[in-house]
Amino acid sequence: MTDMDDVKVKTRKSYAESAKAMLEYVENSKTFLTDKIITLPTSIFTDADRWEKEMSEIFEKLPLCLATTAELRDIGDYKAADMLGKPILMVRGKDSKVRAFLNVCAHRGAPVVAEGCGHVRRMSCKYHGWTYDLDGKLIGVADAHTFGDIDKSAKGLKELPCEEKNGLIFVCLTPGQTFDLDGFFKGFLDDFEELGFADWHFLGSRVLTGANWKIAFDGYMEAYHFAALHPKTVAPRTPSNIAHYQAFGPHLRIGFPQVNISKHLNPVPSEQWGDMEHKGFDFIRILFPNVSVFVANKITQLAQLFPGPTPDRNITVLNYFTRKPPPDTEAQEALEGMMDFLYKVVRDEDYWVGNHIQTGLESGAHDTVIFGKNERGNQFFHEYVDWYLGLRPDEPSLF
Repeated sequence: MTDMDDVKVKTRKSYAESAKAMLEYVENSKTFLTDKIITLPTSIFTDADRWEKEMSEIFEKLPLCLATTAELRDIGDYKAADMLGKPILMVRGKDSKVRAFLNVCAHRGAPVVAEGCGHVRRMSCKYHGWTYDLDGKLIGVADAHTFGDIDKSAKGLKELPCEEKNGLIFVCLTPGQTFDLDGFFKGFLDDFEELGFADWHFLGSRVLTGANWKIAFDGYMEAYHFAALHPKTVAPRTPSNIAHYQAFGPHLRIGFPQVNISKHLNPVPSEQWGDMEHKGFDFIRILFPNVSVFVANKITQLAQLFPGPTPDRNITVLNYFTRKPPPDTEAQEALEGMMDFLYKVVRDEDYWVGNHIQTGLESGAHDTVIFGKNERGNQFFHEYVDWYLGLRPDEPSLF
């Protein structure tokens, strides 16, 4: 058996275990439960000092999924954006390796590529024309004979730790910081290898703003709100208040059964249930601290939540993918319609209520928020945030 075969067997077995649990939940009106309700202070969503600590201890130290292979397919492809207040540049070099840099020229601090995605043979500052190769090395100083002597080898772009795996590109925002991607994800990235995500097609993205990043992210991790908040969009397909959780370190695979799960699974041998994603149930994959991936049958949404620029706000980028490029204009237009639908659900329902939650918490009406026994995914997420902040002694466990 090859390594890929082994990954497939292991992940499909894990999928089947989740499917079995979801079928039982639906047939017996149950859900994943923990043994206690927890309360958290509302200040964790409003306090500036807390927010600054989250930035320094989580977002500036952990590997963050900032791009995908599909966005940087070819040598010279780049992606540049302001991420968490830093100008980040990712580019695929001539050796096919993706590298990350601060998009800041060593001369006077101007960007060396424009924000967005594009393709370059080399990178040139728009202010004075200093030029860098795809490895970030300074290779040209404009009018060097008048500028004066400079050691170009010491004036390359500031590189950031970067690693590409299974179609996802991870970057640490602190130069020189090391990370162990396999140790951090504890096998969870096998899901993306099994999906073949590295070969998928990037459709495009939508950007929106919302409340504190944890308020927004909480909405991706439970089904308790489906009936009240999504009665016409999500609830007709997915029962409210039913979800199953599997943990991989701080990361979660969340199973959401469809209303017709029994119709799909019961006629099929249970050993095949691991092949039934989208046929009776769906998964949302949570990559701590800030990425949610919803793999639907025809389109996939990868949401990146970037805190800031102030504690009460986040910027969310919704990225969309398909397994294959659309074959014609009609198919492209259909996918654009799906992208617009998913975006509007997030904007007009989830983020709409999130903005009101932010206002409500800042009003001082209550000192705490409550997470029920049926909201274990949210409890688990907040426990891990606290653990990374040094506020709890033991690493959390789902059970």
